[in-house]
Amino acid sequence: MTAESGFVLVDKPAGWTSHDVVDKARSIFGVKKIGHAGTLDPMATGLLVLGIGRATRLLRFVTDLPKEYEAVVRFGVATDTLDADGKVLERRPMEIEEENVAGLLPWFTGTILQTPPMVSAVKIGGKRLHEMARKGQEVERPPRSVHVYGLRLMGFEPGPFPTAYILVECGRGVYVRVLADDIARALGGRAHLTSLRRSANGHMRIDDACSIEALARFGGRGELPLVMLPPGEVLRHLTRVNVDDERAAMVRNGRRIPAPARVVRKTDALVRVMTDDRLWAVYRVEGDELAPEVVLA
Repeated sequence: MTAESGFVLVDKPAGWTSHDVVDKARSIFGVKKIGHAGTLDPMATGLLVLGIGRATRLLRFVTDLPKEYEAVVRFGVATDTLDADGKVLERRPMEIEEENVAGLLPWFTGTILQTPPMVSAVKIGGKRLHEMARKGQEVERPPRSVHVYGLRLMGFEPGPFPTAYILVECGRGVYVRVLADDIARALGGRAHLTSLRRSANGHMRIDDACSIEALARFGGRGELPLVMLPPGEVLRHLTRVNVDDERAAMVRNGRRIPAPARVVRKTDALVRVMTDDRLWAVYRVEGDELAPEVVLA
């Protein structure tokens, strides 16, 4: 990978779309080929993993990693977007206590069914839901199977419109705002998110992210390599397979190579093929061989 290729962890500010962050990064890096590993709504803040240059080809191996969110849920108030940016549809006090919320969270962990909100990018009949929502249209949305790894109640403020602070660890495709409203419905009311912050994406955490302003300062000083993470580090959740110079040459040419004994039984598993700190490719286990999935060289 070149100095213009790698990953950057950005702390997305409120009010920005994920595409806004990508556009700003393009101007800072002077590179057109930039993508991200999972959209955040404009209201949401937190960790956005950017792939720069050729590293964009690896984003799909990051997108599916579990994500962690800090959600603030206001009970008793429903909005048309299920978050604080929406129009209030209903206000009805909910007489619930901390133990009511805590006792319900286990029912929303594991594999659950979730109906996408109208204000989402999901396509129905070839049209995106948010485009139909802007025209005042609402259509039936089939529920989808998603996975919630864990829910933990971090705080609770009682009152006629209680507020709960919930730590959410979930897989790809989970709408936390829908999750919040579904929990409220199970308690006999409605809810919306007043705040949502992505605190982790796999092993990458918000504490290591860079603000947009700081990223611009690094760019102005010509120090962008200081904030870039090497692909081999970002993909460390994949089993590492070390190769010598001879095998590295085969990998660069996209050829199959023998699979180490320790991964032979992991059919269809993905591995990162490396020499020292250099990531050459992501390969797939096929029997006693490794077959190329993405070759970077």
